[in-house]
Amino acid sequence: MTTVSAGPVAVAQRLRAGMTGGVLSFPLTAFRDDGTLDPDGFRAYVAERLAAAPGAVFPACGTGEFFSLDEDEYRQVVTITVEEAAGSVPVVAGTGYGWAQAVRFARIAEDAGADALLVLPHYLVAAPQDGLVAQLEQITARTPLPLIAYQRGQVAFTAGSLRRIAALPNVIGLKDGHSDLDRLQRLTLAAPEDFLFFNGASTAEIQARAYATVGVPAYSSAVHAFAPEIAGAFFTALRDGDHGTVDKLLREFYVPLVELRDRVPGYAVSLVKAAARLRGHRVGPVRAPLTDPSPADLAALTALLTAGLDLVGASL
Repeated sequence: MTTVSAGPVAVAQRLRAGMTGGVLSFPLTAFRDDGTLDPDGFRAYVAERLAAAPGAVFPACGTGEFFSLDEDEYRQVVTITVEEAAGSVPVVAGTGYGWAQAVRFARIAEDAGADALLVLPHYLVAAPQDGLVAQLEQITARTPLPLIAYQRGQVAFTAGSLRRIAALPNVIGLKDGHSDLDRLQRLTLAAPEDFLFFNGASTAEIQARAYATVGVPAYSSAVHAFAPEIAGAFFTALRDGDHGTVDKLLREFYVPLVELRDRVPGYAVSLVKAAARLRGHRVGPVRAPLTDPSPADLAALTALLTAGLDLVGASL
């Protein structure tokens, strides 16, 4: 499915419009019990995410276990998402590793009809600012798709580097996973007026109010992957200034979820996938090196999810 990209400006405008009306959805990738890709399960799951009205959908990113997908699986995941979205919301596919590998995935995403790419942090090595900029320069030179840079882990841009990447013709935004609000404020002030910023902190709702104070109200929601009722209630309350509801959801659901998430490395994805299975979604297990939750942690997750859904008038 090869389509002509709408262009960076048009895609940025669609993303800006979408993120004012809903959270950014990062769907899980569905696997069978034997670890193989489950295209039918993924299609059904993505359709349900889209029915919950996200502002945009980001397949094959961190929550979608991009790091464990081969190129054929990646193609299927992005293609199915594009088909199910059918132009209703922007589809931003993940890409990453070194720039040469990122370009291979970028060309697959372009062929599948994705609207843009989220450039995940490169593999393993630390790099100077010139190298971080050069990584994006190499990718933009080889794909017409708009790019959103993702700073997390070993990737952290200075204000000067932000100006340089924002000047590249295809780079339309930055997703932040560091939660360093001093640095982030400096970046937002250095960026062009039309540059997009996204809160990409783990369980982003925890810091959504803080991010909004430095001009970054849009956020990705892992909770939308399994409980769009809770994610939607939080988004609406935050948007409407209903701080009582925001505080209640944070206190009684999100903070306990983060405490459970922090027990084991990788639970930021594993718990999300387990919660989706508890809701009846055919998403299967995580792939190594991630591991599924222990029986005790799964029991704690079940109790927490049940309580969280009850807060918004929904049920498991």
